Amino acid sequence: MKMQTSEMKLDGNAIAGLLGEIFAVEMTTARGTCASCGAVNEVGRVEVYVHAPGTVVRCPACEAVLMRIVRGRGRYWLDLTGVRCLEFAEG
Repeated sequence: MKMQTSEMKLDGNAIAGLLGEIFAVEMTTARGTCASCGAVNEVGRVEVYVHAPGTVVRCPACEAVLMRIVRGRGRYWLDLTGVRCLEFAEG
């Protein structure tokens, strides 16, 4: 019997545990690939600017924006548009 697509589809709550596992790891050793130039660097080696509205993270090779992080009112906003891929080891 063939399963219908609607029977296989879940909402975002289905990945709550997975996301909890992922974001509870040491991130400074994670390796990010710049979406602009393709350079691969550990997060601990990127350029960080904290005097902007929020925190701006730039590629050390081409200075493209990799991430923007804003924290306020008990929430975080994380923009990873400039990161093509983020690789890190399991905890």
